[in-house]
Amino acid sequence: MHRRTFTLGLAAGLATPLPALSQSAGYNGPNVILVRFGGGVRRAETIDEAATWAPYLRHVLAPRGTFIPDLRIEKLEGVNTSHAEGTLNLLTGRYLAYRDASEFLADRLEPTEPTLFEYLRRSFDLASHEVLLINGEDRPQEEFFTFGAGDHFGIDFRSEMLSLHRYKLYRTKMQLAEDRLTDEARTELEAERIRLLTIDPRGATPDPSPQVEAFWARWRDGFGDDGLRNPRGDRLLTELATRAMDELKPRFMMVNYQDPDYVHWGNPTHYTRAIAIIDEGLQRLVATADADPFYRDNTIFVITPDCGRDTNPLANVPFQHHFNSRSAHEVWALIFGPGIAKGTIDHPVDQSAIAATIAAAMGFDATRAEGSTIEGAFL
Repeated sequence: MHRRTFTLGLAAGLATPLPALSQSAGYNGPNVILVRFGGGVRRAETIDEAATWAPYLRHVLAPRGTFIPDLRIEKLEGVNTSHAEGTLNLLTGRYLAYRDASEFLADRLEPTEPTLFEYLRRSFDLASHEVLLINGEDRPQEEFFTFGAGDHFGIDFRSEMLSLHRYKLYRTKMQLAEDRLTDEARTELEAERIRLLTIDPRGATPDPSPQVEAFWARWRDGFGDDGLRNPRGDRLLTELATRAMDELKPRFMMVNYQDPDYVHWGNPTHYTRAIAIIDEGLQRLVATADADPFYRDNTIFVITPDCGRDTNPLANVPFQHHFNSRSAHEVWALIFGPGIAKGTIDHPVDQSAIAATIAAAMGFDATRAEGSTIEGAFL
């Protein structure tokens, strides 16, 4: 029997509503930082030793842990090699575990199975600000990934979201409360806030925790309201993530880098330069962890793309990923940190194994994930 057929049959028998835990234990395991090396990247520009645009990743970080040069997105009917889908594969450990969040908006997916955030917070007594998703300003559709729909854990076990979109929600709320606006400015600001709120068609954007409110207050003090002083693109994500590590001390954090997708504008240098910017971001993330006693020697990094890209040299715009080509299904992963083995896995590994492996590292069961823990990843 095909692995997926067996797993889906087993999952169907187990897919009953799960009762809430009567008491969650305190969390004493390692911190985990999951980096989506996002926007879709090929192996040739990222992990090829001679041609990489990410030398820190390939030459410094890869020797520190388990390097998986052949991570594959399974070729199944309905599986697309794109960003939201690949990210939800990582977060749920399942394929096709999503649905349209709105019948009116395209590319608005929400998970239909529990995410790693929900599994973790249901298993352990962790506050929402200790479980973070760092999202890019050009991917508002991924604001829905903090919790899933369906008969499982849901909003009470969500992660917090740090993104420019969430900052704008905070800023507009504060500006409207400060009562220093003209009638015309107030009308414009109210319209902006309504537009921001309607980005989530579920109407389920919760107010941030007091800790995250305080984070945004400090951000506003430093960068102001005009949006002209804070970093942009993936540099913004690095700034948000490193500040979160300093101020919020998340135990699990996912950073959704995305800028290589600017290659759709047609210029290959948009793609290769974006890879280098993510590599610079990795240096800051790892340096922040290595310098902080809270993270040093107690943090596992998992770095992997959402999807690959096409290798067709005859395409009008190079490096596409929407056509389910072989290279769009073939990516890679790197895992390093305490308890992680060092070496290269010389056989293909399925993308769905990432969630199961993170769950095993953190000490909970991703009960509805299809994948298995990566053999050989742990000491």
